[in-house]
Amino acid sequence: MIGLTTYLEQAKQGVWDVRAAFLPQRYLDAVTSSGGVAVLLPPQPEPDAAAAAVMDGLDGLILTGGLDVQPELYGAQRHPLTDPARPDRDAWELALFRGAEERRVPVLAICRGLQLVNVARGGTLHQHLPEALGTERYRIGGGVFATNEVIADDGSVLAQLVGTDPIDVHSYHHQGIDQLGEGLIATARTDDGLVQAIESGGEGYVVGVQWHPEENAQDRRLFEGLVAAASAYSQARQDVDA
Repeated sequence: MIGLTTYLEQAKQGVWDVRAAFLPQRYLDAVTSSGGVAVLLPPQPEPDAAAAAVMDGLDGLILTGGLDVQPELYGAQRHPLTDPARPDRDAWELALFRGAEERRVPVLAICRGLQLVNVARGGTLHQHLPEALGTERYRIGGGVFATNEVIADDGSVLAQLVGTDPIDVHSYHHQGIDQLGEGLIATARTDDGLVQAIESGGEGYVVGVQWHPEENAQDRRLFEGLVAAASAYSQARQDVDA
């Protein structure tokens, strides 16, 4: 059972124009084709209580992409180009991540998800990479994913999943990691030094990538890795219950 966080935004379908929870189908396909069962997790009004109940029924957690994490959460002034705050989603996903860490539930964090994990661990973000790095290479706009080359560090969990040869990844973000959070290890960077992947240096399975693996069939290996870790977690839990 793999939980995936969702958007909660205004959405149109036919004659309806309402607030709705949604997530692109490619996330769901990536989970189900890897052997998992996808469960959608929209923001909840009482995030801490809801997260405690939800995490007891999950074997894995995916923190998905989306709008920017609030800079107030890492003590920064808001940049003019930072997205409007989504406090409901931030609070919900932080509660889910804390619950996953407490239970050692495996986590895959994607794009915004990686940034949220970094902030949860006390790290900070570059709010606008074109200013920090002088490049638009990570978000070319128009709903078109940019392609960037990434190499996983030898010996990392990421390298076990995708190897150490250069891989092309799908990027669509204008923010990125500045100061790395406590206990996190950078396991891939682009040639400009920007962190592209993180892992937890402690116990448990936490893998985060700054790109969108759901957009690339080859990157399904990341979902397969999460499902494998979730299966092991589920089996271990059953053994304890027995």
